[in-house]
Amino acid sequence: MTAPLPEVWLRGPVPDVPALLQPVAHALLQAREEVEAMMKDFPDDRLWMRPGGVASVGFHLQHLTGVLDRLFTYARGEQLSETQLKVMESEGEPGSGIRSSILVETFRGQVDQAVADLRGIDEQMLTEGRTVGRGRLPSTVLGLLVHSAEHVQRHVGQLLVTVRVQRSSSVI
Repeated sequence: MTAPLPEVWLRGPVPDVPALLQPVAHALLQAREEVEAMMKDFPDDRLWMRPGGVASVGFHLQHLTGVLDRLFTYARGEQLSETQLKVMESEGEPGSGIRSSILVETFRGQVDQAVADLRGIDEQMLTEGRTVGRGRLPSTVLGLLVHSAEHVQRHVGQLLVTVRVQRSSSVI
């Protein structure tokens, strides 16, 4: 039996990610691993259930991917595209043929893209101002990247609880 790996942040630096962005990369990679583990063999017929009125597993999986895409868009100094806005509006809506494995794989790809983007960021630009949303609220590159990690971690925690409730309950 193989001993479990330590959490991602205890495995050393993520190759080619700037030192100041290591915590962001660690948090995103940890989230990816936790999502993949908790969603293993999750029944697709429970993907859109809302036990106790909480957000569904499907919503969290869609939102994890979408929020990373959106926050990294803002960090690049761009505004959201019409496609991104439509995706955001549809988060939580069950689509035909959507399976949990597809949502998990999509999140995996988005984390991979985010880590690749982190590799290309010059630490000198971390304090540069950025704006968020239609209201153009103020932030910085670093603020957006750190928020992406904490927001993803928050939803992973909510997802974990929802998955556990659904796995332990025969009636939702």
